[in-house]
Amino acid sequence: MPIWQESRIVAAAAETPRVRRLTLAVGWDRPFRAGQHVDVRLTAPDGYQAQRSYSIASSPTHPGTIDLLIERLDDGEVSGFFSDVAEPGDAIELRGPIGGAFVWEPAQGGPLLLVGGGSGVVPLLAMLRHRAEAAPGVPALLLYSARTAADVIARDELMRRDAGEPGFRLRLALTREPGGRRIDAARIGEALADLGPPAHTFVCGSNPFVSAVSDLLVDAGVPAATIRTERFGGETP
Repeated sequence: MPIWQESRIVAAAAETPRVRRLTLAVGWDRPFRAGQHVDVRLTAPDGYQAQRSYSIASSPTHPGTIDLLIERLDDGEVSGFFSDVAEPGDAIELRGPIGGAFVWEPAQGGPLLLVGGGSGVVPLLAMLRHRAEAAPGVPALLLYSARTAADVIARDELMRRDAGEPGFRLRLALTREPGGRRIDAARIGEALADLGPPAHTFVCGSNPFVSAVSDLLVDAGVPAATIRTERFGGETP
């Protein structure tokens, strides 16, 4: 397990009404991989500590900094700090990079099917960004479920990629927009028809989301051995 190190926030900006993007300087002795995460630890003056895990949103091709996209939860003590208190210049205890199963590297190839729910899109963004820079010939499709258009993380970037990036397709499921619906068997079927049989499928979101989508994928004929999942719970986005 990596050791705890001090990292400093170098930039912060609103991503959506509930999500804030933080850029942190890191001095790791090895590159991270798209899909990995970090642990962060906060320590109060009385010694109380709180620790959470957050996925890295940025591409591994940009060493020296990482982007975290942190969703503010109503009762989240850590997410509340990062949303309301943390500012550039602040020092944060950080440990990483962590994780080896839910990762994608250009050598793995594709086609690549990515399915994200809410802030579960964050590690998938890292994969898409890495693909665009290092393996643009790999076909990829992102099926992304969010409440409304305003809640779509990296919306402008994703729309721009969908319009002008060869080999990439975006399919949104906006559950609280008029006429919206959740990701269901029909949407999975449409995604598979657009992409073709995926060589690798990554699913990330809440426990119920990941379970439901994984079942739908298997029912649609995607081999279970090619599906990798990341489940978020509690304070983790």
